[in-house]
Amino acid sequence: MNSVEEKKSHPQPQKESPDLKGTLISVMLLGSFILISWFGVYILFISR
Repeated sequence: MNSVEEKKSHPQPQKESPDLKGTLISVMLLGSFILISWFGVYILFISR
């Protein structure tokens, strides 16, 4: 039971947050692709 008390009294250090720059770039590229596709279909629809 002593080990449980030791774990509670000593907080563990915070882990560093992961670098999310690659995730942001991927999401932006995917969003750009979707927007360009929508505008392409819209222009195709309007031109007919």
